[in-house]
Amino acid sequence: MAKQDLSTSKTKSSGKGKKDVWYKLDLSAIVYPTLQRRDFSSVYRLSVVLKEPVDSDLLQEALDRTLPRFPTYKVAIRKGMFWRYLEPNNRPGPYVREDIKNPCMPMDFKSNNRYLIRVYYYENRIALEAHHCLGDGTGGMCLLQTLTAVYLELKGHPITPSGFVLDIHSQPDPEELEDAYMRYAHAQVRPPRPAEKTYRIRGTKEPFYTLNIIDGVLSVKEVVTVAKKYNASITEYLNAVLLYALLQKQSQEFHLKLRPVRIAMPVNLRRFFPSRTLRNFITMVYPSIDPRLGEYTFEEIVNQIHHYMRYYINEKFLRGDITTNAATQRNPVIRVVPLFIKDLVVRTFYTKVQDKNSSAGLTNMGALQVPESMKPHIERFDIYMGQPFSSRTNCAIISFEDILTINFASSIVEADVERYFFRKLVQDGIHVRIESNRDFETI
Repeated sequence: MAKQDLSTSKTKSSGKGKKDVWYKLDLSAIVYPTLQRRDFSSVYRLSVVLKEPVDSDLLQEALDRTLPRFPTYKVAIRKGMFWRYLEPNNRPGPYVREDIKNPCMPMDFKSNNRYLIRVYYYENRIALEAHHCLGDGTGGMCLLQTLTAVYLELKGHPITPSGFVLDIHSQPDPEELEDAYMRYAHAQVRPPRPAEKTYRIRGTKEPFYTLNIIDGVLSVKEVVTVAKKYNASITEYLNAVLLYALLQKQSQEFHLKLRPVRIAMPVNLRRFFPSRTLRNFITMVYPSIDPRLGEYTFEEIVNQIHHYMRYYINEKFLRGDITTNAATQRNPVIRVVPLFIKDLVVRTFYTKVQDKNSSAGLTNMGALQVPESMKPHIERFDIYMGQPFSSRTNCAIISFEDILTINFASSIVEADVERYFFRKLVQDGIHVRIESNRDFETI
C-alpha cells in the first residue's frame, strides 16, 4: 500500500498496533449516498447465466474466497463531519441468498452487516448487486467474473485468470484502488452542462419495493447487420431507437409544448485514460433530439446521434468534462463545509436541475470477453442500471458471443417506451425474445 496516492486512501491505527486502510469516496461516488432515500438507492445489478444449476454452498465458499481480493468492495460506508469514507468491513458475510422478484431494492447502509453488495442465485443464474459508491459496472464485472471463475474452479473446472478475472491469490494493484478522476482532471477549460429541462415520462408509480424488468434477448449479428444499414455502431443505433421511442411517447401524450428528448449515457473513461481502477471512472454524455425543430425521421435521428458521438466522445472533451466535475471537490472552501450542508445542496441541485436534464438512461457495457476456459460454461450476461431516481425507465445493454441482452428497469406501471423500442427493432427485421418479471399482458 506504500505506493498508493494518499489522496485516495489513508491509514489509521486500529488500536492494536495495526493500521487499517480507509478510502475516500471517488469523485462520482460522493453523490450517490447523498441521494439515498428510504425508497431509493443507487444500486446496479450484474448477472451471469451458467449452463448448469448453481450450487449455493459452493457459491458461498467462492464468495468468501473472492471478496478479500477486492478491498474497496469489502467495506462499510461511514460518515464524518466533512465527508463520507469507506472502511474495511470484517464482519461475517455477505451471505448468498436465493434471488428475489424485484431486484435492486434500496440498500440500507446499516443492514446486511453493513456490506454494500448482495449476491443472489436462482437456477443457473448468479447475480451481483452493488451500491454505486463502491464502483461502476467495470469494477462490478471484475468482481462477478472473478467470483464465477472461483465458483467454477470449486466445481472442478480450472480457470486461468485474464481480463475481468483476477487472481485471488495476488495482491491488489494500487491502481485498482485509485480515484482515477483526480489523475486526469487537468484541462484548462470547464465545459458547461446541459441546463434545459427535457421531456419527462408521465406514469403511474408502482408500490414501494417494486421494480419492473423487461428484457429483450437478441442476436448480435442481426443487430450489427441492421446498424450497418444505417451506417451506425450498435450503441448509436440503439440510442437512436430509444430516442425514437421517447419521441413517440411524448407525441401520444397531452402537452402544452414539446420538450427536447435527451438520454443520459455513461461513458467508460478507461477507454480514453489508462487506468486499472475498480472504482467509478465514468462520465455522462447526453445525446438528444429536439422535436421543436421539426419532425425527425428515424434515419435523421441515427445520423444526428452518429455525429454527436463522434464529436463528443473523445479524450479532449471528456477530460474537460471530468475537470468540471473535479473543480468543486478541489475548492478549499467547499471542502470544509459540514457534510449535512453539502448533502442539502447536492440533493437540491440533483432534484431540481440534474435529474431533469434527461428523459431516460442508457448504458452499453459492450461485448464481454471471458477466459477461454470459462466460455463453455456461460450462456449469457445481464446488466441493470437499477431503480430510476424519478419516474422514468433505464436501459442497459450487454453482449456475450452472439447473445445481446437489452434490460429495461422502471418503477412505473406503463411500459409504452419499452413497447415502442422493441417494436422498432422488430420492424427493422431483428428477432426479439421478451422476458419479464411482470404480467406479459401489460407489456
